[in-house]
This record gives sequence, structure tokens and C-alpha cells, in this order.
Amino acid sequence: MTIARRSASQILHGFLPGQTVDLNGGIFKVSEWRTPRYLQVDKETLRNELLRLARPWEVNETDAGFGKRLRRGEPFSVVSLDRRNGVAVERFPQVWQCRSCNRVTTKRSGTCKCGAESWGQLHFVGYHSCGRIQEPYIPLCPAHKDCKIVFPGSADASQIRFECPVCSRLLRQGFGFPQCDCGRGQINHNVHRAASVFSPRSVAIVNAISPERLEQVRSAGGRERSLAWVVSGMPSGGTTEGIVDKGALIAQLVGQGFDEAIAKQMADIAQTGGQVAETAATDGLGPAQTQLALDQAVTIVSATGESRRTVEDLINSTSENSTLGRKYRSNYPLAQHRAGLEGVELLDQFPVLTGNFGYTRGDSSPGTSTLRTFKNRRQQHVIYADLQETEALFFRLDPVRVLEWLRSRGHPLDATDDPSEARRVILRAADVPEPGSELDAPTVGSDLLDLIHSFSHRMVRQLAVFAGLDRNSLSELLVAAHLGFFIYASARGDFVLGGLQAVFETELERLLETFITAEQRCAMDPGCTTEGAACVACLHLGEPSCRYFNRYLDRRVLFGEQGYLRRV
Repeated sequence: MTIARRSASQILHGFLPGQTVDLNGGIFKVSEWRTPRYLQVDKETLRNELLRLARPWEVNETDAGFGKRLRRGEPFSVVSLDRRNGVAVERFPQVWQCRSCNRVTTKRSGTCKCGAESWGQLHFVGYHSCGRIQEPYIPLCPAHKDCKIVFPGSADASQIRFECPVCSRLLRQGFGFPQCDCGRGQINHNVHRAASVFSPRSVAIVNAISPERLEQVRSAGGRERSLAWVVSGMPSGGTTEGIVDKGALIAQLVGQGFDEAIAKQMADIAQTGGQVAETAATDGLGPAQTQLALDQAVTIVSATGESRRTVEDLINSTSENSTLGRKYRSNYPLAQHRAGLEGVELLDQFPVLTGNFGYTRGDSSPGTSTLRTFKNRRQQHVIYADLQETEALFFRLDPVRVLEWLRSRGHPLDATDDPSEARRVILRAADVPEPGSELDAPTVGSDLLDLIHSFSHRMVRQLAVFAGLDRNSLSELLVAAHLGFFIYASARGDFVLGGLQAVFETELERLLETFITAEQRCAMDPGCTTEGAACVACLHLGEPSCRYFNRYLDRRVLFGEQGYLRRV
């Protein structure tokens, strides 16, 4: 039995069923998470997000029916790690190499023919885009029934030579071209930890902290009230105070048993009397736009419901003549204005569910290789996840300036100086692309996503420095339909992070100024700009920090000739 200790975070992202891992000097394949704990989560929000993430595979019919099963409402489980029982692993591959003479065998014995007793596993495996993984086939000399491996001094598996250690006969160069059992192509070979061998597919949602909070946003008219509150600028007091939306009223009346036609008549009477908003927040939105707008509004409400500190709260907590008071009243608003932001908020109880719902082997581009989802012994889908409260910053872009920027890019949108109306105009016009989707030409939605996503990635890079955190310990969650994004800290072990709070309370203006003035070029220019103005040197982030697969990124939307920050 092999026993090793790893943190829960390492296991969540690096010890998933079907994944190969390095442990105690050996190579193993994860069989299962032993006695996992079942989590109570907002499955409606999670199902909708899974459908969005799986869309590229569903369109290409490489999702093995995952999308159809989700749409049919088939049950799935969300589980977390049982820290006492951990995960079960098995030796893989069972191919051994003598560390002295490089003989290779599938049956490890105590002593090699050369007399040495030191064996190590061959770190190459075979894999196929269908999801199959297998041990490499080792050729044997016909005369001596023996084989040794000769490495070329590079990572190119095709240059590896298999020779007879007795007669030096070349048995094969590379691992050959065996056909996969699925009948759809050849097996490829690579080192077992390569991304092409196993690429986890992750999901993240804001999960309401309490059932009561979840019921509030899911109750009749709750989703519509949430949307109306977000569109109105998220005034203090919450979604139920000061916001009466016609659509929410109709939904609430229908939920109470009224016929829909009668509910609409009652809402019209209330509108005539000035008791509800003149139009519903969903007016003019298509079905897909409505679904996304409602889902992301619920995300915002769930995230901000338990803890929310604004710059206005900082101002109210200090005196005008104090050092921090002057900073909050003068420097912070000016920095937000220069960065084109409507607001920055601290959430110190950000309830986020981070998980993995499957993996791919081969080409990691969404939809290319077959999506292999995790299943339990009853063949139900399983999401391996971690539910935590952490800290986050919520960045909201100025809707009027975003609208002006979209108009400058040639989109025929009505101009307005009213922030709420600007949000409505953008919501009606923007079809925000789904993760992994490809467009033939820019749209309002794709330009908007380019802006929000590029803004977010640059902010993650700058924020990591100011908070004293590793960049990979920060993740993003986009609510692009509502012109915002969250950056949250991924907890590591039992360590409680406080870097984001410190930045918010003392260095927010420096963060935003650096965001604007720091190097805008890329070390890979001019090649980077020619190929899309986004690469690992300037904007890309690693998974699971980015769930848009590092697409819809472009430095030029921020700093180009018509860039958003050029207009501030």
C-alpha cells in the first residue's frame, strides 16, 4: 500500500480519477476518491453553468451525450474529499526500466540481467482522444527476447530508440502507431503528466451560503428582482428594497396562483399607478439573453448577500481629516474613474464552489477531443468539488463608458448618459459567447467579452503582486452580461488569506493606477500582437484560474488606438 499526503487543493486539481500522478518516486493512476462527502449545492445554477461549459463538445457531438442528460434533468452528485480516507491509486504504467543499463520489461524482477537492482517506471503512456490510456508496447528482440531504451536527449518521443542490449539490433524507433480499440485513429504517446494526456475540465459557481438565501433568490419573482436590482446599479438595501420590477411582480403573482393574463393586468394597473418600474428588466431580451442575464444576476446577488463592503462604506467608517479618510474620499474615486470602473467591492465571505466535471485527452481545444465525464458506480455523473468561503474583489465597469466604447467600435447602439439605461441597451444588444465558441465576425457580445475578460486577466496579474500572492492562487469569475467580474482567492490548506482585503483597504488607488500605467506591450511583440495580442507573456492565465480557455483576450481592447483605457 502506498501512503502519501497532499493538500485538499492539490488533490482537487491534480488527483482526479483517470489521472496519472507521481507519488513516492513512482507513477500511479487514480482509481477513485474513497468515501467522498456529498455536498448540498445550488444544482440549478450548477446545471446551467455545466451546460454552458459543455456546449463546445455538445455542438461537435463529442460530449458522449452529457448535454442531453443534463437537459433531461438526470441527477448528478457533487462530492468533496474525505480527508481521512483520501484517494485510491494503482501502479501505472507497469513498464519498468533498469536505471543502470536501461533494459525495459513489463515484469519487474529483483535483479536485472546486468546485475543491478534499481528499477524505475517508464514515464511514457499511450493515449487517444476518445479517452483511452494504455501502457506502451515494448518490442523484444526475436533472438534474445530482450530490449533496452535509448533516449535521444530531447523530449521528442518519436526519436526514442528501442534496441537489443545483446546484439544492438534496432527494434523500433519511437513508440509505433498502434490503432486505438475505438477504431477512430492511432494511439499517441507522451510523458504521463503532459497536458495532452489529461486535461481536467473545471467549473466554478457562486453558491448561496444558506438555504434561506438560496430560497430568497429562487422564490417567485426572485430572479427577476435580482436582475432589476443589478440593472439599477445595486443600490444599498438589497434586492427587495426600493426595487419593484414589473416582470418580478408578474412572476410573483403567477407563483401565488394567479392566471398569467390576470397577473399581467394587475401589473399594468400597478404600472399606471406608478407602483412598479415602467418596463421589466427582461423586456427586449431574447431567450438566451434572458437566461444569461438572470443567471448572472443571481450570481451577483448570491455573492454579495452575506458580505459586501464598498468604497462608500470605507468613507463612512473614517473621518474627513484622517489619512485614510482623505485617501478614500479623493484618491479612490479618482482612480476608479481613471480605470473606467463604476465600483470595486470587497466580499470577505465569497461562497464559491470550484470543481471538475470531466477531462479530455489529446487536443485540449474545447470540443475537439471526446469529453469524458466523471461517473460513480451507479453511472451517475459526479462533480469533484470544493465548497469554501473565501475573499474576493468585485469589479464593475462604468456602463456609460462601456456603451460609448462599443459605439466607437461601430456598433449601432443608442447613446445615453443614464447608467441603468446603458445597462439595458447593452443587455438587449449583446449575445455573450459561450466558452469555447468560435465567431466568424465580431459582435457586440464578443467585443464586450473581449473587454471584460482582458480587463480581468490584466487585473489578476497586477493584483497578485499587490496582494503578495502567487498568480495561480487567484481565479476569475466573469459576469460579462452585467459588465463585471470577480477575482477570488483560492484557499490553500488551512491558511486564511487576507491579501485582497489589505489591498482594498489601503492600496486600491495604487493598484488601479498601476493597472493603467504598467507596461502595455508584450515581451513577445511584434509576434504577439500579430497573432491576437494575447499570450502567456502578457494575458494568459492557467487553469483553473480561467474557464474561457484563454480565448476572447486582446490587449488592444484596453490600450489600442480605440482602447477602453485610452478613452478614460
